[in-house]
Formats: sequence, structure tokens, C-alpha cells
Amino acid sequence: MEKKSEGTLAIILLALIQGFLASNAVEVQPSINPAAVGDTVTLSLSPPAALKSGSWALGESLILTWLGDQQAVIPSHSGRAVVNILTGALTLNSVTMADSGVYVVQSSDPQLRANASITVLDPISNVTLQANQTDFMEFNSSAVIACSISSGSSPSFLWLNGSSEVTASDRVQLTDGNTTLTIVNVTRYDQGPFRCHVFNAVSNGTSDPVNFTISYGPDNMALTVNGQNTTSFSVGSNLTMLCSAQSSPPAQLQWAFRGEVVNTTGPLLGLYSVTEDQSGPYSCLAFNNHTNMNSNITSHITIAKSPFSGTEQQAVHGPLLPLLLLVGFLFSLPDGGGSFSP
Repeated sequence: MEKKSEGTLAIILLALIQGFLASNAVEVQPSINPAAVGDTVTLSLSPPAALKSGSWALGESLILTWLGDQQAVIPSHSGRAVVNILTGALTLNSVTMADSGVYVVQSSDPQLRANASITVLDPISNVTLQANQTDFMEFNSSAVIACSISSGSSPSFLWLNGSSEVTASDRVQLTDGNTTLTIVNVTRYDQGPFRCHVFNAVSNGTSDPVNFTISYGPDNMALTVNGQNTTSFSVGSNLTMLCSAQSSPPAQLQWAFRGEVVNTTGPLLGLYSVTEDQSGPYSCLAFNNHTNMNSNITSHITIAKSPFSGTEQQAVHGPLLPLLLLVGFLFSLPDGGGSFSP
């Protein structure tokens, strides 16, 4: 009687287990998902189950079947698919994009059915850029760069200017699925380097940089004298004037005094032992032969005598001379000049 009860209990437990497995308690877990073309993917059962027989299919297409330690693989997967007869796990070697889909495992001993999806992606390769041109005039041209790849499935495109991400704005357009970057009315700040970064779930790649040459200026000129902001100097001083301008290519610089061009070019103008008649407006003229633009800056320099120089010094010190002589005489007397008596 006791043995009959144990047998009944075993049958009930087996039925419960089969029902448990049949109710999708067993899941299929891919070792990689998504996978790259060429990877090896294993589809394992969780929890593991000892299946005496069963089959694997991709959608409705059979891949293989097994019974005990015997398995049969259909020709399309010959040499690439194998099942672990102890655990029921399916291993796929050298997967291709055609291996993407829903994989279904079925068994009648014990009863179960489970499935899982995997996606196989082609890795990104050979990211390249093509620009409409690389030399521009500021505010007069638009730059267009196209990004392309030799291979890669489901790619996403990201643009970089240096280390900063390029985002759309009034002047910046990202079109054709972000594969094309257009910069309207380029400025001096659009020189780059521009790169295209392409990625998917299994790989990524970045293009070589593209740099632009943008001609601009001259503008934002500055003029200093002896490295100072002052414009007043004493007669006899040495003056070094420094002129600068923002310009690409560098501007040609010419100097003028009182509206007349002087025979000095370049950023420096030196004046030595200046005199009063060298007071007046000094101008720096800048010209860019690429943009055909020019600009200028003027500083009014005043050169005057020092208030303590020449005859003015004599006028100050003249009346003091007799007093100094008298004091020196008194201190030279034998008693030290401490007193004076008639």
C-alpha cells in the first residue's frame, strides 16, 4: 500500500514538473545579444533541463533535432549548429545577419516550449568624410560634409568639432539621418577639426578629421605704446609701438604719421629720443589680400618736456643757491655754527 502511494506521488510530481516546464517557466538566454557577424552565440535553457529529445528552429525553419545522443542538423546549418544533448543548449558558430530572429526550442520529454530573439549586426567599418570644399571666405560660403561607411547595420551618426558634439542650430543643419553636416555662412570659429563618429550596438568607428581654412579680417585691431595704455611721453623717450589685428591669412601692416604713410611695415614702429614735433596721430593700417578688406587704428601721441627739465629746473633751484651757501658757511665756523654774534 505504501509503495502504491509513493508511485502515485512520483507520477504527480512528474506531471507537475512537466506542467511547470510547459508553462514557459524555462527561458532561453542568449550568451550575446545583439551579436556581431562572425560571433559564436549559445542559447541556453534557464534553469537547465535534461531533455531526452527535442528540436531547435529559427521561426518556422527547422535547424536541428536530437534523440538521446543522436542529432541531425539540416544542411543550411551544417557545421555551424550543435546542441548539447545534456542541457539542450544550442550553439551557433560564425553567425550572419540571416541568423537574426526568434529561436524556438521544443521537447516532448519532458514537455516544454520556449523561445528567445537574437539580433546579429554587421560591424561598422571604414568611416569616411567628403567635403564640398575646404577653403572658405568668412560669412560668404556654406560648408557641406557627408559621412559614409563601407559596412555596418543600423548605424547611428554623431558629429564632433574637436572634442565637442555638433548640434543643430540656425547655422548648423544635420540631414539625411545625420549623415550630412551643413554649416551656413561659415565663420572663423568653424575651422574644425570635424569628425564623424558612427556606431551600432556591437561596434563603432570614427573618421579622419577634416579642417577648414577660413579667410577673415583684418579686424579687432589693437595698438599699444611701450606696452602701456598711456599716450603721453617726455621729450627724449624711446617709444615702441605694437600693432595687432585678427586676420587670416595674417594682415599686411603699414604705419602712417599725421595721415602720411611712413617707410615702416610690420607690427613694430620704433621712435628714439623723441621730440615735441613728433607729437600727433600715429596710425596702423592693415590689409588682407585674400579678403581684400582693410582696417586701421589710430593713437594720438603727446610728447612734452618734463616739468623739471632745462631752464625750469634753474628757476626752481636758483633762489635756493645763496641760502645753501650760507648754511654751508655757518657750519664751517670753528664752533660748528651753532650761534652767530656780532
